[in-house]
Order: sequence, then C-alpha cells, then structure tokens
Amino acid sequence: MAFFSDDISINSILGQGSVFKGNLKINGFTRIDGDLDGDLETTGKVIVGENARIKGNITAKSVTVDGGIVKGNIIAPEFVTIHSNSAIIGDIQTRRFNADDNIILNGHCIALSNENEYKEAQERWQNETAIVSKSIFGNINHSKSGQNSSDQDDVNVDENQVKKPRGLFAKPGKKR
Repeated sequence: MAFFSDDISINSILGQGSVFKGNLKINGFTRIDGDLDGDLETTGKVIVGENARIKGNITAKSVTVDGGIVKGNIIAPEFVTIHSNSAIIGDIQTRRFNADDNIILNGHCIALSNENEYKEAQERWQNETAIVSKSIFGNINHSKSGQNSSDQDDVNVDENQVKKPRGLFAKPGKKR
C-alpha cells in the first residue's frame, strides 16, 4: 500500500488559542486545536484536538475527535473515532465508528460497512436533513425577550407565549 502525503503529515493546523470564523476548504490532513465557527471540508483526515471547539459541519476522509467539541454533522466515509471527554452534538455518517467511554453524542449515527447499505442510508439522511432544514421548525431561535435576531431565516419564539404539551413527563393532575 502506498502512502500519500495526507496520510502521514499534517498539511494545515488551526492552533490552540486561534479563532477562525468562516468555512474552510483544505487539501489534505488537518488538525484543529482552536475555535472554528464554520464548516470544514477536506480531502484528507481531520483530528479535532482536546481544546478544539467547532461549530459547523466536518466533511473529510476520516475524523478523530480527541477530546474536543463539535456542534455539527460529521461525514467521514472511512471512519470516525471519538476519544474520551469528547462531545458531538450532531449526526455522524461513516462506514466504521469507534467510541471510547465518557463521551457525549447527541445525534444520529449511520455506520454501515456494506457499500450499498451505506449509500442508501446516506441518501435517506441527506433527504431528511434537506426537508428539516427547509421546514418552519428546522431553524428555531428561542428568545426569552421576543426580539428578532439578525438572521432572517430564524423563527423567533417567545417561550412565555408557548403552551407546553402534556406528555410523558407531566405530573398527573397538574395543568401547564
């Protein structure tokens, strides 16, 4: 097996204490140890370091989260590895998935090694996320004050005006 340069040497680093706002499109192996507010797309591997905080989607060949926080979806066809003390708030799509103890994963995970099943699941996931992103409930900004945000796509909800439905966690005999 031949080694490519993106398999053994890191091409790009966002160092600890660094902050970048915007989308990054990088060729090759990337390591993030700082703060990234935007999507990361690379042709190689990604390592998310223990002090990293990413608010955006990651698309790469493979992703290793080594204690950092990712608030966004991860798409990595080869594999995704999540080490202890990591937090992922978003969906994961990969062929191989490994996770240590003591992680937080709040989202859906598609991990199928069969090529046909993977492609079918990928297509279903993309369709579902496209529908949700276009729905009125896909991007709700909960606001205590009821003030409008600067983002025109957000739907503002004054939580004091919303009636809470009675559900599984409602105490019997108590009305909301």
